[in-house]
Amino acid sequence: MKQATRLTLISRRYCHLCQDMEVALASLAEELAFDLEVLDVDADAALEERYDELVPVLLHHGHELCHYFLEVGKVRDYLSKIG
Repeated sequence: MKQATRLTLISRRYCHLCQDMEVALASLAEELAFDLEVLDVDADAALEERYDELVPVLLHHGHELCHYFLEVGKVRDYLSKIG
């Protein structure tokens, strides 16, 4: 059985763009069958140094898929390629 793809959302609690992307990803995850891990950028100094002003950032194994806004087409294309 194939393990589900895990995407990582770098986020912060008081960021409305982060909240919007997380909600959009929740429904997309059901459709495209991926797991979503949400990490708080402010809880990790290394994440904060790298992504501070870019949040929200959607990653797959360190590869940036999008930031600020969810690019659904780009995420769909990427997931279909890694299949």
